[in-house]
Amino acid sequence: MTTRELDAARITDPGLRAAYTHCRDLNARHGRTYFLATRLLPPDRRPAVHALYGFARWADDIVDSLGPGAPTGDEAARRAAALDRLCEDLTRGLAGGRGAEPVVTALADTSGRYAIDRSHFTDFLASMRSDLTVTEYADYAALRGYMHGSAAVIGLQMLPVLGTVVPREEAAPYAAELGVAFQLTNFLRDVGEDLDRGRVYLPQDLLGAHGVDRELLRRCRDEGRADRRVTAALRAFADLTRAAYRRAAPGVPMLDPVARPCIRTAFVLYGGILDAVADDGWAVLNRRAAVPRRRRALVAADGLLRVAAARLTARRRSGRAPYPSVPCEEAA
Repeated sequence: MTTRELDAARITDPGLRAAYTHCRDLNARHGRTYFLATRLLPPDRRPAVHALYGFARWADDIVDSLGPGAPTGDEAARRAAALDRLCEDLTRGLAGGRGAEPVVTALADTSGRYAIDRSHFTDFLASMRSDLTVTEYADYAALRGYMHGSAAVIGLQMLPVLGTVVPREEAAPYAAELGVAFQLTNFLRDVGEDLDRGRVYLPQDLLGAHGVDRELLRRCRDEGRADRRVTAALRAFADLTRAAYRRAAPGVPMLDPVARPCIRTAFVLYGGILDAVADDGWAVLNRRAAVPRRRRALVAADGLLRVAAARLTARRRSGRAPYPSVPCEEAA
């Protein structure tokens, strides 16, 4: 976290500043698209976004990083115990403002500043826990149940930080759907890596409709070859993902104007991963597709122009929006 961002957010305690900086470092290493988009937010809101995503990243790493393949025996027990400790730390942190882990300390502070519903964190950790035992989903409805906690609530956590120009409850369904769209994109991009972890997130009925099963996915992964049946299933999943982006799109204009460039940039860049997957021949079982650097630079430049325009407009106005995003301590 930069000194400017921490000062703008009025985070003065040295321990808190260190915790937020830790979260920022996590996001800079692991989430290039999110990190780039976050740079387009006003400096005072960036620490909160880093706290939210830093905590999510930390929990996700507990579930995924203790070894390849579906967890069994002692490894499964270690992952479950680590997640239990994080849950307990979060409970203490939300109650007392500090956690043993820096990500919990930053999250607890952000939750208090923006009055974020604590059930969103509980739902998120429940989905993380299911990753320890659930390795596939029968249909899209079952996958949506998982994604409520793993993705939709992330959008809902973000909404108080971003701010809205409509009542928050009106924007909430679109924020949740955008979280789902982003995660569906991850599932498509990371099919091969998830398979190595023992998980298949693409719904079984969608795969089966194209003659695909786990064994065929595994064979294509191991042999580094394509299969027209797999390609057809991936195309169908991409269509499903694009539909989620279309459902989420009306929510962007509902956001605070100074926050829109950030979300629009994430929307365009993450949606661009779908194009990158197609352009790469649907080879996600063998390599990870990425948006080309030139495209990323052009989208970022457009975002910067939109930021400048939004801030200029904000300065020309009285400074009072109908539904501002203000930390609770400032609103009191």
